Amino acid sequence: MELSDVLAMLYATYIIKGKWEYSNVPEMLKPQVKEILEAEELGHIAEESA
Repeated sequence: MELSDVLAMLYATYIIKGKWEYSNVPEMLKPQVKEILEAEELGHIAEESA
């Protein structure tokens, strides 16, 4: 497991618990975090408003 995988899981966990917002996730980790959220059927959280 790479560091980016661990960080993506950490961000996703914080987002699910309401302690962080997807918009604050670093751009390079957003695809991985979105994938994790979608796997948890929470993909709607990863939608950013324009």
